[in-house]
Amino acid sequence: MKNGLSAISIPMLDEEMGRQVKGHVDSLTVPQGSLGRLEEWIIELAKMTGEAFPDISKPGVIVFAADHGITEEGVSAYPKEVTEQMAHNFLNDGAAINVLSRAIDAYLDIVDIGIDADIKAPGLTSRKVRNGTRNFYKEEAMTKEEVNQVLDIGYDRAEKMIARGVNCLILGEMGIGNTTSSTAIISIISGKSVESLVGQGTGLKSEGILHKRRIIEEAISLRNPNPDDPINILMNIGGFEIAGMAGAMLAAANNRIPILVDGFITTTAAVLANLISGRAADYMFVGHRSAEPGHRAAIELLGKEPILDLGMRIGEGTGAALSYPILKAATLVIKEMATFESAGVSNK
Repeated sequence: MKNGLSAISIPMLDEEMGRQVKGHVDSLTVPQGSLGRLEEWIIELAKMTGEAFPDISKPGVIVFAADHGITEEGVSAYPKEVTEQMAHNFLNDGAAINVLSRAIDAYLDIVDIGIDADIKAPGLTSRKVRNGTRNFYKEEAMTKEEVNQVLDIGYDRAEKMIARGVNCLILGEMGIGNTTSSTAIISIISGKSVESLVGQGTGLKSEGILHKRRIIEEAISLRNPNPDDPINILMNIGGFEIAGMAGAMLAAANNRIPILVDGFITTTAAVLANLISGRAADYMFVGHRSAEPGHRAAIELLGKEPILDLGMRIGEGTGAALSYPILKAATLVIKEMATFESAGVSNK
Protein backbone atom coordinates (compact mmCIF):
# COMPACT_ATOMS: atom_id res chain seq x y z
CA MET A 1 0.00 0.00 0.00
CA LYS A 2 2.89 2.33 0.68
CA ASN A 3 3.49 2.43 -3.07
CA GLY A 4 -0.14 3.30 -3.80
CA LEU A 5 -3.24 1.37 -4.75
CA SER A 6 -1.65 0.17 -7.98
CA ALA A 7 0.84 -1.87 -5.91
CA ILE A 8 -1.90 -4.12 -4.52
CA SER A 9 -1.89 -7.53 -6.16
CA ILE A 10 -4.28 -9.82 -4.30
CA PRO A 11 -3.50 -13.49 -5.08
CA MET A 12 -6.00 -15.70 -6.83
CA LEU A 13 -7.81 -18.34 -4.82
CA ASP A 14 -6.13 -21.77 -4.76
CA GLU A 15 -8.76 -23.69 -6.76
CA GLU A 16 -6.68 -26.88 -6.84
CA MET A 17 -6.52 -26.94 -3.05
CA GLY A 18 -10.26 -26.40 -3.02
CA ARG A 19 -10.75 -29.48 -5.20
CA GLN A 20 -8.49 -31.56 -2.96
CA VAL A 21 -10.33 -30.52 0.17
CA LYS A 22 -13.69 -31.16 -1.51
CA GLY A 23 -12.53 -34.74 -2.07
CA HIS A 24 -11.52 -35.08 1.56
CA VAL A 25 -14.83 -33.60 2.79
CA ASP A 26 -16.71 -36.11 0.63
CA SER A 27 -14.81 -38.93 2.39
CA LEU A 28 -15.81 -37.90 5.93
CA THR A 29 -18.10 -40.21 7.90
CA VAL A 30 -21.33 -38.40 7.07
CA PRO A 31 -23.56 -38.56 4.00
CA GLN A 32 -22.23 -36.26 1.30
CA GLY A 33 -23.69 -32.79 1.63
CA SER A 34 -25.07 -33.40 5.13
CA LEU A 35 -22.72 -30.85 6.71
CA GLY A 36 -24.54 -28.20 4.68
CA ARG A 37 -22.86 -24.80 4.56
CA LEU A 38 -20.01 -25.99 6.78
CA GLU A 39 -18.72 -27.86 3.74
CA GLU A 40 -18.79 -24.68 1.65
CA TRP A 41 -16.90 -22.72 4.31
CA ILE A 42 -14.23 -25.40 4.72
CA ILE A 43 -13.59 -25.43 0.97
CA GLU A 44 -13.59 -21.63 0.75
CA LEU A 45 -11.08 -21.41 3.60
CA ALA A 46 -8.85 -23.94 1.83
CA LYS A 47 -8.93 -21.84 -1.33
CA MET A 48 -8.18 -18.65 0.62
CA THR A 49 -5.30 -20.00 2.68
CA GLY A 50 -3.94 -22.60 0.25
CA GLU A 51 -3.95 -25.08 3.12
CA ALA A 52 -5.56 -28.54 3.25
CA PHE A 53 -6.34 -27.99 6.93
CA PRO A 54 -7.00 -24.24 7.27
CA ASP A 55 -6.16 -22.75 10.65
CA ILE A 56 -8.01 -19.67 11.92
CA SER A 57 -7.29 -20.33 15.58
CA LYS A 58 -5.99 -16.81 16.33
CA PRO A 59 -8.46 -14.04 15.43
CA GLY A 60 -7.70 -10.34 15.56
CA VAL A 61 -10.22 -7.51 15.89
CA ILE A 62 -9.50 -3.95 14.76
CA VAL A 63 -12.04 -1.26 15.66
CA PHE A 64 -11.62 2.04 13.81
CA ALA A 65 -13.29 5.09 15.41
CA ALA A 66 -13.97 8.42 13.71
CA ASP A 67 -16.49 11.24 13.58
CA HIS A 68 -18.59 12.49 10.68
CA GLY A 69 -19.25 16.11 9.79
CA ILE A 70 -22.67 15.13 8.43
CA THR A 71 -23.93 14.87 12.03
CA GLU A 72 -24.27 18.67 11.90
CA GLU A 73 -27.44 18.00 9.87
CA GLY A 74 -29.20 16.12 12.68
CA VAL A 75 -29.08 12.67 11.04
CA SER A 76 -28.42 10.72 14.25
CA ALA A 77 -30.39 10.11 17.42
CA TYR A 78 -27.14 10.54 19.38
CA PRO A 79 -24.72 13.51 19.51
CA LYS A 80 -21.28 13.07 17.96
CA GLU A 81 -19.72 13.17 21.43
CA VAL A 82 -20.82 9.55 21.81
CA THR A 83 -17.99 8.49 19.48
CA GLU A 84 -15.43 9.80 21.99
CA GLN A 85 -17.38 8.38 24.94
CA MET A 86 -17.60 4.94 23.33
CA ALA A 87 -13.88 5.03 22.57
CA HIS A 88 -13.29 5.42 26.31
CA ASN A 89 -15.73 2.56 26.89
CA PHE A 90 -13.67 0.35 24.56
CA LEU A 91 -10.50 1.32 26.39
CA ASN A 92 -12.14 0.62 29.75
CA ASP A 93 -13.10 -2.86 28.54
CA GLY A 94 -16.83 -2.13 28.81
CA ALA A 95 -18.22 -2.47 25.28
CA ALA A 96 -19.85 -5.43 23.58
CA ILE A 97 -16.82 -6.00 21.34
CA ASN A 98 -14.57 -6.19 24.41
CA VAL A 99 -16.71 -8.99 25.83
CA LEU A 100 -16.90 -10.88 22.55
CA SER A 101 -13.19 -10.45 21.78
CA ARG A 102 -12.40 -12.05 25.13
CA ALA A 103 -14.89 -14.82 24.40
CA ILE A 104 -13.05 -15.80 21.21
CA ASP A 105 -9.56 -15.07 22.60
CA ALA A 106 -8.90 -12.36 20.01
CA TYR A 107 -6.34 -9.60 19.93
CA LEU A 108 -8.15 -6.24 20.02
CA ASP A 109 -6.82 -2.98 18.56
CA ILE A 110 -8.77 0.29 19.06
CA VAL A 111 -7.70 2.88 16.49
CA ASP A 112 -8.53 6.59 16.64
CA ILE A 113 -8.48 7.39 12.94
CA GLY A 114 -10.52 10.61 13.18
CA ILE A 115 -12.36 11.19 16.45
CA ASP A 116 -13.31 14.84 16.99
CA ALA A 117 -11.53 14.96 20.34
CA ASP A 118 -8.01 14.53 21.65
CA ILE A 119 -7.86 11.24 23.52
CA LYS A 120 -4.72 10.14 25.29
CA ALA A 121 -5.27 6.84 27.04
CA PRO A 122 -3.43 3.55 27.45
CA GLY A 123 -4.43 0.98 24.86
CA LEU A 124 -5.45 3.48 22.16
CA THR A 125 -3.71 3.43 18.81
CA SER A 126 -3.73 7.08 17.71
CA ARG A 127 -3.58 7.46 13.93
CA LYS A 128 -5.88 10.46 13.61
CA VAL A 129 -6.03 12.06 10.17
CA ARG A 130 -8.12 15.01 11.32
CA ASN A 131 -10.94 15.65 13.80
CA GLY A 132 -13.73 14.03 11.80
CA THR A 133 -14.67 14.25 8.15
CA ARG A 134 -16.15 17.42 6.70
CA ASN A 135 -19.93 17.77 6.38
CA PHE A 136 -20.61 16.18 2.98
CA TYR A 137 -23.94 17.97 2.79
CA LYS A 138 -21.90 21.15 2.29
CA GLU A 139 -18.54 19.99 0.87
CA GLU A 140 -16.44 16.91 0.14
CA ALA A 141 -15.99 14.67 3.17
CA MET A 142 -12.23 14.41 2.65
CA THR A 143 -9.48 15.19 0.19
CA LYS A 144 -7.96 12.60 -2.13
CA GLU A 145 -4.76 12.77 -0.08
CA GLU A 146 -6.72 12.03 3.08
CA VAL A 147 -8.46 9.06 1.44
CA ASN A 148 -5.12 7.52 0.48
CA GLN A 149 -3.68 8.29 3.91
CA VAL A 150 -6.57 6.55 5.67
CA LEU A 151 -6.40 3.52 3.37
CA ASP A 152 -2.69 3.29 4.18
CA ILE A 153 -3.38 3.49 7.91
CA GLY A 154 -5.91 0.68 7.70
CA TYR A 155 -3.55 -1.42 5.62
CA ASP A 156 -0.72 -0.84 8.09
CA ARG A 157 -2.84 -1.70 11.16
CA ALA A 158 -3.91 -5.00 9.56
CA GLU A 159 -0.34 -5.89 8.63
CA LYS A 160 0.76 -5.24 12.22
CA MET A 161 -2.05 -7.46 13.48
CA ILE A 162 -1.09 -10.22 11.03
CA ALA A 163 2.54 -9.94 12.18
CA ARG A 164 1.32 -10.88 15.67
CA GLY A 165 0.19 -14.23 14.29
CA VAL A 166 -3.44 -13.43 13.53
CA ASN A 167 -4.92 -15.73 10.88
CA CYS A 168 -8.49 -14.40 10.76
CA LEU A 169 -9.31 -10.68 10.70
CA ILE A 170 -12.46 -9.08 12.11
CA LEU A 171 -13.11 -5.38 11.47
CA GLY A 172 -15.30 -3.10 13.55
CA GLU A 173 -16.16 0.57 13.75
CA MET A 174 -17.50 3.35 15.91
CA GLY A 175 -18.66 6.65 14.48
CA ILE A 176 -21.87 8.56 15.04
CA GLY A 177 -23.23 9.38 11.57
CA ASN A 178 -21.67 6.43 9.80
CA THR A 179 -24.97 4.82 8.74
CA THR A 180 -25.67 8.05 6.87
CA SER A 181 -22.39 7.81 4.99
CA SER A 182 -22.85 4.06 4.36
CA THR A 183 -26.39 4.53 3.07
CA ALA A 184 -25.18 7.17 0.63
CA ILE A 185 -22.30 4.95 -0.53
CA ILE A 186 -24.44 1.85 -1.08
CA SER A 187 -27.12 3.87 -2.86
CA ILE A 188 -24.50 5.26 -5.25
CA ILE A 189 -22.87 1.90 -5.97
CA SER A 190 -26.02 -0.25 -6.13
CA GLY A 191 -28.27 2.26 -7.87
CA LYS A 192 -30.96 1.56 -5.25
CA SER A 193 -33.01 4.42 -3.85
CA VAL A 194 -32.05 5.99 -0.55
CA GLU A 195 -35.63 5.39 0.59
CA SER A 196 -35.17 1.61 0.27
CA LEU A 197 -31.86 1.66 2.18
CA VAL A 198 -32.18 4.18 4.99
CA GLY A 199 -32.82 2.77 8.46
CA GLN A 200 -32.94 3.67 12.14
CA GLY A 201 -29.19 3.86 12.57
CA THR A 202 -28.69 4.65 16.25
CA GLY A 203 -32.45 4.58 16.88
CA LEU A 204 -34.20 7.30 14.87
CA LYS A 205 -37.99 7.51 14.90
CA SER A 206 -40.08 7.93 11.73
CA GLU A 207 -39.65 11.72 11.43
CA GLY A 208 -35.91 11.40 11.97
CA ILE A 209 -35.67 8.72 9.30
CA LEU A 210 -37.49 10.95 6.79
CA HIS A 211 -35.11 13.82 7.60
CA LYS A 212 -32.09 11.55 7.27
CA ARG A 213 -33.36 10.31 3.90
CA ARG A 214 -33.80 13.87 2.61
CA ILE A 215 -30.32 14.91 3.74
CA ILE A 216 -28.73 11.88 2.06
CA GLU A 217 -30.63 12.37 -1.19
CA GLU A 218 -29.74 16.05 -1.38
CA ALA A 219 -26.10 15.39 -0.43
CA ILE A 220 -25.75 12.77 -3.17
CA SER A 221 -27.19 15.21 -5.68
CA LEU A 222 -24.83 17.97 -4.52
CA ARG A 223 -21.68 15.83 -4.43
CA ASN A 224 -22.53 13.57 -7.41
CA PRO A 225 -19.83 10.93 -6.73
CA ASN A 226 -18.66 8.61 -9.50
CA PRO A 227 -20.17 5.14 -8.77
CA ASP A 228 -17.26 3.42 -10.54
CA ASP A 229 -14.51 5.22 -8.60
CA PRO A 230 -14.17 4.12 -4.94
CA ILE A 231 -11.65 6.87 -4.17
CA ASN A 232 -14.02 9.52 -5.52
CA ILE A 233 -16.88 8.01 -3.50
CA LEU A 234 -14.85 8.15 -0.30
CA MET A 235 -13.75 11.72 -1.02
CA ASN A 236 -17.31 12.89 -1.52
CA ILE A 237 -19.40 10.96 1.01
CA GLY A 238 -17.09 8.61 2.92
CA GLY A 239 -15.89 8.22 6.48
CA PHE A 240 -12.41 7.78 7.91
CA GLU A 241 -13.32 4.55 9.71
CA ILE A 242 -14.95 3.17 6.55
CA ALA A 243 -11.83 3.82 4.48
CA GLY A 244 -9.62 2.49 7.27
CA MET A 245 -11.52 -0.80 7.33
CA ALA A 246 -11.31 -1.04 3.53
CA GLY A 247 -7.53 -0.63 3.72
CA ALA A 248 -7.28 -3.31 6.42
CA MET A 249 -9.32 -5.72 4.30
CA LEU A 250 -6.99 -5.19 1.35
CA ALA A 251 -4.01 -6.06 3.55
CA ALA A 252 -5.69 -9.22 4.80
CA ALA A 253 -6.62 -10.37 1.30
CA ASN A 254 -3.11 -9.58 0.07
CA ASN A 255 -1.77 -11.90 2.81
CA ARG A 256 -4.35 -14.67 2.17
CA ILE A 257 -5.94 -14.01 5.57
CA PRO A 258 -9.70 -14.75 5.81
CA ILE A 259 -11.81 -11.71 6.68
CA LEU A 260 -14.99 -11.86 8.78
CA VAL A 261 -17.14 -8.92 7.73
CA ASP A 262 -19.53 -7.45 10.30
CA GLY A 263 -22.67 -5.35 9.72
CA PHE A 264 -23.79 -2.52 7.47
CA ILE A 265 -20.85 -0.15 7.94
CA THR A 266 -18.21 -2.86 7.67
CA THR A 267 -19.89 -4.41 4.64
CA THR A 268 -19.91 -0.98 2.99
CA ALA A 269 -16.14 -0.88 3.55
CA ALA A 270 -15.90 -4.38 2.08
CA VAL A 271 -17.78 -3.29 -1.04
CA LEU A 272 -15.35 -0.38 -1.47
CA ALA A 273 -12.32 -2.64 -0.90
CA ASN A 274 -13.62 -4.94 -3.61
CA LEU A 275 -14.05 -1.99 -5.97
CA ILE A 276 -10.45 -0.99 -5.29
CA SER A 277 -9.15 -4.51 -5.92
CA GLY A 278 -11.53 -6.97 -7.53
CA ARG A 279 -10.34 -10.12 -5.75
CA ALA A 280 -10.71 -8.70 -2.23
CA ALA A 281 -14.16 -10.23 -1.75
CA ASP A 282 -12.73 -13.70 -2.45
CA TYR A 283 -11.23 -13.58 1.04
CA MET A 284 -14.37 -12.47 2.85
CA PHE A 285 -17.14 -14.11 4.84
CA VAL A 286 -20.12 -12.03 5.95
CA GLY A 287 -20.52 -12.80 9.64
CA HIS A 288 -24.15 -11.79 10.02
CA ARG A 289 -27.07 -9.95 8.47
CA SER A 290 -27.94 -6.87 10.48
CA ALA A 291 -31.35 -5.28 10.94
CA GLU A 292 -30.32 -2.24 8.88
CA PRO A 293 -32.13 -2.37 5.50
CA GLY A 294 -29.07 -1.11 3.65
CA HIS A 295 -27.08 -4.11 4.80
CA ARG A 296 -29.03 -6.46 2.54
CA ALA A 297 -28.12 -4.38 -0.50
CA ALA A 298 -24.46 -4.23 0.58
CA ILE A 299 -24.35 -8.02 1.03
CA GLU A 300 -25.88 -8.49 -2.44
CA LEU A 301 -23.07 -6.37 -3.91
CA LEU A 302 -20.55 -8.76 -2.35
CA GLY A 303 -22.45 -11.84 -3.55
CA LYS A 304 -22.26 -13.45 -0.12
CA GLU A 305 -24.64 -15.29 2.21
CA PRO A 306 -24.28 -14.35 5.91
CA ILE A 307 -23.36 -16.95 8.50
CA LEU A 308 -25.83 -15.60 11.09
CA ASP A 309 -29.03 -13.56 11.13
CA LEU A 310 -29.77 -12.43 14.69
CA GLY A 311 -31.48 -9.09 14.10
CA MET A 312 -28.46 -7.22 15.50
CA ARG A 313 -27.40 -3.67 14.65
CA ILE A 314 -24.66 -2.86 17.15
CA GLY A 315 -21.63 -2.59 14.89
CA GLU A 316 -18.19 -2.64 16.53
CA GLY A 317 -17.47 -6.03 14.87
CA THR A 318 -19.84 -7.83 17.23
CA GLY A 319 -21.80 -9.90 14.70
CA ALA A 320 -18.59 -11.06 13.03
CA ALA A 321 -17.10 -12.02 16.41
CA LEU A 322 -20.21 -14.05 17.20
CA SER A 323 -19.92 -15.93 13.91
CA TYR A 324 -16.23 -16.73 14.39
CA PRO A 325 -16.72 -19.88 16.53
CA ILE A 326 -18.91 -21.41 13.81
CA LEU A 327 -16.24 -20.83 11.17
CA LYS A 328 -13.58 -22.19 13.51
CA ALA A 329 -15.74 -25.28 14.14
CA ALA A 330 -15.79 -25.90 10.39
CA THR A 331 -11.98 -26.04 10.37
CA LEU A 332 -11.99 -28.56 13.23
CA VAL A 333 -14.44 -30.81 11.40
CA ILE A 334 -12.08 -31.34 8.49
CA LYS A 335 -9.02 -31.64 10.74
CA GLU A 336 -10.37 -34.03 13.37
CA MET A 337 -13.24 -36.00 11.84
CA ALA A 338 -12.60 -39.55 10.63
CA THR A 339 -12.99 -40.64 7.02
CA PHE A 340 -14.96 -43.73 6.02
CA GLU A 341 -11.66 -45.48 5.30
CA SER A 342 -9.87 -44.53 8.54
CA ALA A 343 -12.90 -45.40 10.67
CA GLY A 344 -13.61 -48.70 8.89
CA VAL A 345 -17.14 -47.55 8.10
CA SER A 346 -18.82 -48.79 4.92
CA ASN A 347 -19.54 -46.07 2.39
CA LYS A 348 -22.50 -46.24 0.07
